[in-house]
Amino acid sequence: MENKVRKGLEGVVAAETAISYIDGEQGELIYRGHHAKELAINEGFESACHLLWYGDLPDKNKLGKIKQEFRNGRQLPDYVKKIVQLLPLETSMMSVIRTCVSAMGDKERAWPPSVTEAIHLTAVIPVMIAMRQRVLEGKDMIAPHPTLDHVANYLYMLTGNEPSKAHVKALDAYFVLTMEHGMNASTFTSRVVTSSQSDMISAVTGAIGTMKGPLHGGAPTEVTSMLESVGMKENAEKWLRQRLENGEKLMGFGHRIYKTKDPRAEALKEVTRGLTAEDTWLDLAVHVEETAIRLLEEYKPGRKLYTNVEFYAAAVLRAVSMPNSLFTPTFTAARVAGWTAHVIEQSNDNRIYRPQSLYTGDKPVS
Repeated sequence: MENKVRKGLEGVVAAETAISYIDGEQGELIYRGHHAKELAINEGFESACHLLWYGDLPDKNKLGKIKQEFRNGRQLPDYVKKIVQLLPLETSMMSVIRTCVSAMGDKERAWPPSVTEAIHLTAVIPVMIAMRQRVLEGKDMIAPHPTLDHVANYLYMLTGNEPSKAHVKALDAYFVLTMEHGMNASTFTSRVVTSSQSDMISAVTGAIGTMKGPLHGGAPTEVTSMLESVGMKENAEKWLRQRLENGEKLMGFGHRIYKTKDPRAEALKEVTRGLTAEDTWLDLAVHVEETAIRLLEEYKPGRKLYTNVEFYAAAVLRAVSMPNSLFTPTFTAARVAGWTAHVIEQSNDNRIYRPQSLYTGDKPVS
């Protein structure tokens, strides 16, 4: 009897994991027993990384140690800096990241992969992005800040200015909420590469290549365009109502997995709500979201169309003056924490992936 083909491996369980759990019906995203929403509100990115890699939230001493390891890991080898500078200007940022990460592979990176490697990769990818962005802008590259935490340093290296606490808090929450999301395409890629006992650099390089595809790492730029078109809170209801009257979609609402409220959007909304007094763009986003939810219930009763993470991701990234071209690279900078956690988990109970295929070509004539 022939095996049934499940295109895209949809519904196929390919691994056991203790890293994260998604319940789309209940709207839950859990990292190692902790709600991602609570982590985003109450913990920082380095603390959440410690949870993914080590299995527990750090105490004060452990948190101080991992933050220092992040700072130490930010140093980019000189030859990689040269690659950042010399790649053609038309090279996409995702291709730059993929090339630079691949270039960091060497004979010293042995099996099995380690948390030390995970920290270094996670710490250095935002450095690559920020330095390349400065090159594209015709400006001098900025060295990592010696005392700023991970997300604050990323913003600092992009502009040369220490960022506001409001912007750091918002982007840090975004990093926590996008660092891990189950067996998605890029995470699966990282585990497949690792299953051959290849190194962490190779696994992350493969994951970046997968993230680069528009079906996976597509940026929420359409949400940004929508908010820019609304412009002011006073325009929101008229603009949104006109879109719905014309049968057009409101970007940033509804999700393939979550059939109720997206917990990532809920967390970003809660963080954002506390910062609206400090940022008019975030204030606009909260108002547009609340108006849209009310109008969607009016025009599409019973559909239960809620805000997805892309809505508030766009709001946060735009608020911190992130250009649209950096949306997917910044998503990548966060997700590398999840990839490396899966790489380590795969190596701890490894078996090489070897699925079957169903042959549909011609056969020899007897």
